[in-house]
Amino acid sequence: MKVRLAYGQGWLPVEFPDGQTTVIEPTPQPGLADERAAVVAALRAPIGAQPLREIVKPTDRVCVIFTDGTRATPNQRLIPWLLAELDAVPAERITLLNSTGTHRPNTPAELDAMLTTAVTARYRVLNHDCQDDATLVAVGTTRDGVPALVNRHVVEADVRIVTGFIEPHFFAGFSGGPKGIFPGCAGLRTVMSNHGTRNIGDPHATFGVTEGNPLWEELRDLALRVGPSFLLNVTLNDQRQITRVFAGDLIAAHRVGTEFVRRSAMQSVAAPFDLVVTTNSGHPLDSNLYQGVKGMTAGARILKPGGTLILACECREGVPAGSPFDGMLRAAASPEDALVRLAAAGVTQPEQWQVQAQALIQRRAEVQVYSVLPDEAVRAAHLTPCHDIGEAVRETLARLGPGARVAVLPQGPLTIPYRA
Repeated sequence: MKVRLAYGQGWLPVEFPDGQTTVIEPTPQPGLADERAAVVAALRAPIGAQPLREIVKPTDRVCVIFTDGTRATPNQRLIPWLLAELDAVPAERITLLNSTGTHRPNTPAELDAMLTTAVTARYRVLNHDCQDDATLVAVGTTRDGVPALVNRHVVEADVRIVTGFIEPHFFAGFSGGPKGIFPGCAGLRTVMSNHGTRNIGDPHATFGVTEGNPLWEELRDLALRVGPSFLLNVTLNDQRQITRVFAGDLIAAHRVGTEFVRRSAMQSVAAPFDLVVTTNSGHPLDSNLYQGVKGMTAGARILKPGGTLILACECREGVPAGSPFDGMLRAAASPEDALVRLAAAGVTQPEQWQVQAQALIQRRAEVQVYSVLPDEAVRAAHLTPCHDIGEAVRETLARLGPGARVAVLPQGPLTIPYRA
């Protein structure tokens, strides 16, 4: 059978053997017939909050938080529709803040494409910088006693509007909601505290779990410290069409959205597989190997110990080379050595959470990567280059015998497979 894998800005067709292959995808959701009308309706009849137009006054300072270029949020549609609903507020009273988290800033050209030039020409648009202390304000401390730092535009705003989209997240349960503020607009020290070894290693810090997940619960509590925030989150299908809109109270509206995603994304399997082929859901999430750990984590949930996992992740932006993630992997002699180094360091380092997640998967699986990365870069990350997914699948199944089975996750971490 031929299966199309989400890869880059398109699809990668791969032939899999009939009779040995199980394809696991989210339950299909149709796009909304009128996306803008649905967004406006949600803003005017929100969940657990007053309509947005009744909340915002013309004299208010408004901070609109939007997701960065690594996320598939349709900002170019959502943000203009949202701003039209804020037409009573002068443009100079509105700040659009790019919730980059610990990622690189987006360039002016990228911001134009993400938001439209009509928006960037009229409104103040800023990239959050997690290392610029002059732009950060403390709102107490984390559970570890580290200052809980957040962008001052978020704190000083009279009205905060957090936009984004909801999908399964490999250690925060789901994206969207409070993650737009923490870690999206947080200081690096705060993120490192929350994303430390203890939280990342907690069994409840996984796909589909929020309540009871110590990492997500702290993000929620920190986000609430800055004051009330209005949420505008959406869900998307594989064509990047909006399938539902969730607006209103930051926590209440997000909870309704996560339950919708849970029903469509969670797919049960009867038994683990010898081989799992997964993706990182295509562009923009598969732009680098750092993000690709999310796809690995999704596939590893249903892989037999000692099995093989193949990740299709384009990596057009590299590992990225020179990143802390790249440096930590290159410094380690093996995935196990990476875990030993992280445990011995005693201090959380930027991006170590992704190294930890990858190394834990490699304790129990061989991981191959199909990408545009040079073989040297893949091997330096302690991964095996894969140049032909179909051939690799055939060779692995032939070696294991006729009873071997392969699972395919064409949309990667947009699916939450689990053992029934």
